[in-house]
This record gives sequence, C-alpha cells and structure tokens, in this order.
Amino acid sequence: MTPPAPIPITVFTGFLGAGKTSVILSLLPQLPKDYKVVLLKNEFGDVEVDSKLAEQSSLTAVSEILNGCMCCVLVGQMQTALLEIRDQFRPDRIIIECSGSAFPATLAFQIRELERETHGDFKLDAIVTVVDAENFNGYEDTSPTAKMQSSYTDIILIVCLCLDLSFPTQPHLVFVFSSVQNKWEHVTERALDFVLDHLNTLNDLTPKIRCNGRNGVDPTLIFGLETRLFLDKADYLHIDAIPSHNNEVETITLYRGPSKRHPRLNHAHNHDHTGDCQHSNCAALASEQQRSPTINGSVSRADLTSALGVLSKESVWRVKGFVRLEGEGVHILNWAFGRFDLTPLVKQDVDAESIRLTVMGERGEVKRAIRKLSASLDAEVV
Repeated sequence: MTPPAPIPITVFTGFLGAGKTSVILSLLPQLPKDYKVVLLKNEFGDVEVDSKLAEQSSLTAVSEILNGCMCCVLVGQMQTALLEIRDQFRPDRIIIECSGSAFPATLAFQIRELERETHGDFKLDAIVTVVDAENFNGYEDTSPTAKMQSSYTDIILIVCLCLDLSFPTQPHLVFVFSSVQNKWEHVTERALDFVLDHLNTLNDLTPKIRCNGRNGVDPTLIFGLETRLFLDKADYLHIDAIPSHNNEVETITLYRGPSKRHPRLNHAHNHDHTGDCQHSNCAALASEQQRSPTINGSVSRADLTSALGVLSKESVWRVKGFVRLEGEGVHILNWAFGRFDLTPLVKQDVDAESIRLTVMGERGEVKRAIRKLSASLDAEVV
C-alpha cells in the first residue's frame, strides 16, 4: 500500500498587525474548491479574534493556541496540535499563523523534529514573512523580533494595509503594485524603496514580493517551495544564543460586560457561577455589576472611533477583540498602528460582553497608553 503524501506546512510570520490573517484569507479563493486547508492559529492573548474571521472563510478547520507564543512559552503545544489536525482532518495543507512575536527558527526546529518523528508524514514547505510597508521602518528599529522574522524566511511579502472607505463595515487588504499607484495606498514608491533597502540590509538573498492588488499573492509563488531552511541540526546551534523576546510585548485585556464572563473569573477553582462563591474577587465583581446596570450596553460607532483615535501607535501596536455596536450587533475589531476594521460577527451571541479587547504594545508603556481608551469606553483594564 502506497503511503499517503506528506502534509505540507506553510508558516506565516510577521510582526503584530502586519496583515498575516488577511494575506492567508486572500489565498483561499484562489485554491481548488476541494483543496483542504486547516489553519493553526497562535493568538498572543486570550481573545479568539482572527480565528473567528477565519471561521467565516472556506477553511476546512481552525485550530487555536492561546495565551502565549508557541515558539517559547507554549513550546511543544504546536507539535501536539499538528498531530491532532493530521488525525482528524488529513488536510492537503496546514497553514500556521504565528503570533506577532514568534521567532521562525524555533518553530522550524519543532516542525523538523516532527518530520523525523513521524517518518516524513509532515513536511515544512516554506516560512513566509509578512511585512507592513507603512510601519516596518518604525517597529524594525525597536524590535529584535521583526529583524529575526525578516532574516530567517523563504519569502518576504510586502503589503500595504488600508481601509477601503467605500466598504466601511468590511475589512480590506490593499496590496501594493510594483509600479501602479492605488487611490487607497498610504505608502509612496519612495517609501517602499526605503523599506526594500532596510529588508535587503537584513536579508539580501530572500525574494521579496509586492503582492498583486486585492487578489493577494498567487499561491503558486509560496506553496510548493520545499524549503531547505533548518534541514541540518547544526542550523539550530545558534538558537539558544538568541535573546528572549518574552518581555518585548505586553498584553492587556479591556473588558466591559456581565460579571459571569469576566476574564478574572477564569481562576483555579473553576466553580459554577450559578451557585455561591466565597472568593473575594468574584463577590467584588458581582457587587460592581449590580452597581453598574448599564455596564453591558452597546457602544456607538462614533464613540468607538473617537476613543481609538487617541491611541499612540508608538506604544500600542495592536488592538483586537469584540465590540457590541449600537443597532449593529457584535463586531470584530482589528486595530493596528492607527488604522482599524470592523467586521460583523456572523454568529451573534446575545449574551456577549459589550467590549472584550486584547491590547498589545511596548512593555511598561502600553498600560499607561490605553488609559484614555479605557476611560472613553468605560472599560476595565484586566
């Protein structure tokens, strides 16, 4: 009996808000209808935002690893998740979307180990790094992670993310043409050349692709590469010398909603909230909920836009989560470096909180930077 072909794995890396999810979703309509793709998504926080967007696509399935980066804090969980995906779905391809702080080298190391342990049932096909042309020169200067992501990769995709104002409730990814100006672009050709110069300084051997309009990138350009990266165990000897990036990004949750869904209630005793609880934090939350009868009310679109407008993109890099808009229901919010999208959630939860956002930014600065946002939305910093 002929053994099944190995399952190719494509790894997408890129800094916070670079546009990884949008690039992945743009690939799906270009694939054959019977081509099965499973997305393994690593969320830095505890809010399943991009996964909800992915669930509304043609993906066969979405698997999630939350609350940390799987290249370090959650090391080992990725291999377990890949084995579960293989056994349950046997897809034509697995796409791994890393957290914005992931180092490609350590992820490749885990996948190469799994290749050997499964006797070739998996195959690392390519590491693809997504770069946000508008903001790369800003975060590349301060983030060792961004530099590492651009250094250890097979292809660098350069994108320009903009909000298409003709479709105000839908997310749109505007990719940069090589020579044609698009009316929604925020990046000039001169600025793009500057980004390319920076990238070539970091990595002059890896191909760099400016994606093709709203169609994204042709899958044949990034699928089937059969990467040679990290085939030799000697390639991993330098990994232990890489400084830890755990302290680079700080994650905070903003919450406004019923006490029974409060993030702080996910504590060790895991009691049933239909009964009595003797823990002081639960009692305090219940008391606060009684004093604030409108705490779970909706948020107007205008108030949300105004509140987001005060954020500093130097200290706050990413805001993602769920917001209940007045008269419009629950929406997925994606904010990155001063721009944001709101996408209606297909499966509405009538009991959902008004606000549940994960905020990511510079450690030691992000909590101070979101004070005005928290006050404007009447949301608690958790």
